Amino acid sequence: MKTPRSWKTSAIALALAGVLGFSVAKMNPHLLPEAAASAQPVAAQAVTGVASPQMALPNFSEIVSRYGPAVVNISVTGQVKTANRAQQSPGVDPDDPFYDFFRRFGIPGPQGGGGEQAQPLHALGSGFIISPDGLILTNAHVVADASEVTVKLTDKREFTAKVLGADKATDIAVLRIKADNLPTVKLGEPASSHVGDWVLAIGSPFGFENSVTAGIISAKSRSLPDEGYTPFIQTDAPINPGNSGGPLFNLNGEVIGINSQIYSRSGGFQGLSFSIPIDIARNVEQQIVAHGKVTRGRLGITIQDVNQALAQSFGLKTPSGALVSGVEPDSPGARAGLKAGDIVLKLNGKTVDNSSELPPAIAAMAPGADAAMQVWRNGKTLDITAKVGEAQDTRVAAANPTQDHGRLGLSVRPLSPDEKQESGIAGGLVVEQVAGPAAQAGIEPGDVVLAINGTNINSADQLKSLVSKAGDHVALLVQRGDARIFVPINLG
Repeated sequence: MKTPRSWKTSAIALALAGVLGFSVAKMNPHLLPEAAASAQPVAAQAVTGVASPQMALPNFSEIVSRYGPAVVNISVTGQVKTANRAQQSPGVDPDDPFYDFFRRFGIPGPQGGGGEQAQPLHALGSGFIISPDGLILTNAHVVADASEVTVKLTDKREFTAKVLGADKATDIAVLRIKADNLPTVKLGEPASSHVGDWVLAIGSPFGFENSVTAGIISAKSRSLPDEGYTPFIQTDAPINPGNSGGPLFNLNGEVIGINSQIYSRSGGFQGLSFSIPIDIARNVEQQIVAHGKVTRGRLGITIQDVNQALAQSFGLKTPSGALVSGVEPDSPGARAGLKAGDIVLKLNGKTVDNSSELPPAIAAMAPGADAAMQVWRNGKTLDITAKVGEAQDTRVAAANPTQDHGRLGLSVRPLSPDEKQESGIAGGLVVEQVAGPAAQAGIEPGDVVLAINGTNINSADQLKSLVSKAGDHVALLVQRGDARIFVPINLG
């Protein structure tokens, strides 16, 4: 889960950057990645009428009983790059995590210089099943840098999951496990939810599996720094590290959001939690499953919110719309005639009340579609239609290569021509991801496998064939930087 640190509300409304090519004027917050978290369904029975001391609180047990089994725990292993303390002074401190690499591989420690080192990654989060054949939604930050993802169901079954894709812009990841007839959640419509409605989350805060918490929707369409594509649902349901990726349920037992971030000065819950609307998540999921990537529209404009002072300055009766503060040269917005100082009041006939509504709306449009806008300029309205462009930062990161890890636990690829020229290595395979026996032996992403049991390796198929014929032990000749050494691996 991510944690936005404390911020002050800016007099200048939060400007949103869109996948749309929007740049955004931000408040002054800092978003910190929170320990992978997961949250889960919300259960309750409808409550109507005005609250009174006699009114009973909703009972969430039925929702938990019915949809709780579709909420999963996610554990991740992998490696992340960190600053290498060992390279900042002569030798390697035995307490430094990188010390184990040199000890294991028998390579002399560095004698100074900068660089990075790989640190083991172990993270926990949550997710939920949306199809009986094993399709799962979670947060992208939960599975970031993962070499292996394990999904655990409430009945204690465990599966190795394949990450079909992870979209950092919306913090959505799509997983697949090989299973049938799985329990699933029911998806709802965030637009039908209201501020003050009860919601429920299920997840694994601090590793406490299948914990249930409840609260209310505190606000909708909430903007956060660097998150221009997502109009977050804000709640006061207790969410903590380990809840990330879990579902947020309404009283009908429908998932309306994915728990993603919290506002905290301590790293723990402080009354402000933020969830990604499920309709945005579903759009990302459908694109990843169908095309392997996410395509978003863009206008190439910078916007900000309109406060009372700005409304008066521009002659608007009420503070609403999205104020254009900048237009990229030769962008879709520029070609359509948008100018700095324009205020977008409507998009395709729908009123734009806040600037936070415009980026996700444009992002959801297909490149080439027409964006019909009603714009306020020089004290009067005019209609402008822009041909939506395509955002350039829409490449989806796949956490699992298409090639199977196999017995070794390696995903590999041939060296590129540039890599061969730079390294002077004629053959071999670059390690893309590592898990299982190879990870335990100390192999890392970026290593080059040159040979197995003395036989030079030139293709992934050759490596797979030789491993399949090997016994319980193999020796890989590995090159890392300028060092080359045989690494024994136990396959038994």
